[in-house]
Amino acid sequence: MHPPIKSTGISFTALYTSAVWQHNGLSEAGLTPTTGHALYSLLTPFEGASQMLAGGNIRIFLLQRHLIIDELIADAINNRQVTQVLEVACGLSPRGIRLRKRFPQIHMVEADLPAMAARKEAYLRSEGYLDAQHQVRPVDIFAESGPLSIEALIKAEFDADGPVLIITEGLTSYFSLENISRFWQRLVPVLEQRRGSEYLSETYLQPGPSLFGTGLNLLKSALGTITRAQVSFHFSDEDSAKRHLTELGFSDVSVINPENWYDRLAIPHSRGEPLVRVIRAAV
Repeated sequence: MHPPIKSTGISFTALYTSAVWQHNGLSEAGLTPTTGHALYSLLTPFEGASQMLAGGNIRIFLLQRHLIIDELIADAINNRQVTQVLEVACGLSPRGIRLRKRFPQIHMVEADLPAMAARKEAYLRSEGYLDAQHQVRPVDIFAESGPLSIEALIKAEFDADGPVLIITEGLTSYFSLENISRFWQRLVPVLEQRRGSEYLSETYLQPGPSLFGTGLNLLKSALGTITRAQVSFHFSDEDSAKRHLTELGFSDVSVINPENWYDRLAIPHSRGEPLVRVIRAAV
């Protein structure tokens, strides 16, 4: 047995990302608490200076990854008949609401640590979004057995005969590569059991020696202190990310550079090369 991993502090960062979604017209009124808006205002000078001096900032990368993942979800639903979607570490993400409005036929399950799941469920219920096709469930990605495990959640909530699209956005960088790899490795048999299933996520490349890279490293240290997590940029380039996931058992891995989507999707542009990459993995 592996030693337990404490992940209770991660949901704090959902406040800032939720504010980014809302300030860019992607979220619902009332979903972002006032604390999130305060964080957004607090970081606005840093974000503005970063964009001016280095050509990119955290908000741009957040929007790039979010909108590309949305497009990949739509592609799976429209072209590969995926009707079951699980967003792990859903936090205050508005994605489940948007997906059910756009694709009312899907079975959408949002999942997070129990406290955050309860908060999200209360909001969705108060706004009338919860129904048989849209649920919120507690999960702990490091629970290897029991009702909070990813395996138990998928078995309980989804049809075993159909594929499941699993999403983790804004989660993996808060753990060391060794620890998050344990979760990734456990996803492989889950996907294998449901033919056509896919996993979508993102990663940040290790920044090089630049002003923006120095700023990101400082932000990484600050986030690690705030969330009590081991914030990590796992890979030096796209090939190392693809190679690592392939070694874990994924046989079909794509690592998407937002630059390659500038002419096909309305996403914000970085002046330099983006550090975020979107991962699509299947078995």
